[in-house]
Amino acid sequence: MSAPVFLADGGGLDALAPGDAYLLDGAEGRHAGVVQRRGPGERVDVVDGVGTRLRCVVEAQVPDGVRLRVTDVVREPAPAVVVTLVQALAKGDRDELAVEAAVEVGVDAVVPWQAERSIVVWRGQRAAKSHARWVATVRAAVKQARRAWLPPVEQALTTRQLAARARDVVAAGGTVVVLHEEAATPIAGVALPAPADGAVAELLVVVGPEGGISDAEVAALTEAGAVTARLGPHVLRTSTAGPVAVAVLGERLGRWA
Repeated sequence: MSAPVFLADGGGLDALAPGDAYLLDGAEGRHAGVVQRRGPGERVDVVDGVGTRLRCVVEAQVPDGVRLRVTDVVREPAPAVVVTLVQALAKGDRDELAVEAAVEVGVDAVVPWQAERSIVVWRGQRAAKSHARWVATVRAAVKQARRAWLPPVEQALTTRQLAARARDVVAAGGTVVVLHEEAATPIAGVALPAPADGAVAELLVVVGPEGGISDAEVAALTEAGAVTARLGPHVLRTSTAGPVAVAVLGERLGRWA
């Protein structure tokens, strides 16, 4: 069984080496020691969210958390193609379910989208609270999936802002895919970005709300250089379309090898 993952706040893991002691404190340390009751000899991983993973063994529970001994330091490279999920705001917890599953299957960044047909509206204090929930959802999914990279959650975009973002991505050599049930091209046929000279390319995956993406939104995004694609013969919910697309694209990018 793989070791549980805990997120280190504040970084600093790069300076550590096998044999060093490390104190997992704060909320993560309390969770490891008090909630999960991790004891001496158990294996745990500590990650910094930017690719560094400490493989550790628990030495003891202490008042501030859990004292660990580092057995190995692994630095996982950043992806050459960054897969970003643009998830339309949806009612209930469907958008959060989409974000959770997408992170578990490997998405690299998340962008909330205030789509035309989104029933939910992020404004003022509600926007801040909702964004914080998405951030918490991503953190929990990273730990569940044992990932070393923590996907950022960007601020919510309007359709006009998303079109501008799409235009920038395409201009930089990336690809923007809008999932649409009436698209002629299957997602398996979408041309993927090819990073040149070590540069990082972005693959933006756009998922609409429960009522679907409007014709005006499709027009705005395709005019910005996006392509439309269908997932398959069935119409998926907004909570499942994104994770399925990320999984399919991840396989095409060689992430499942």
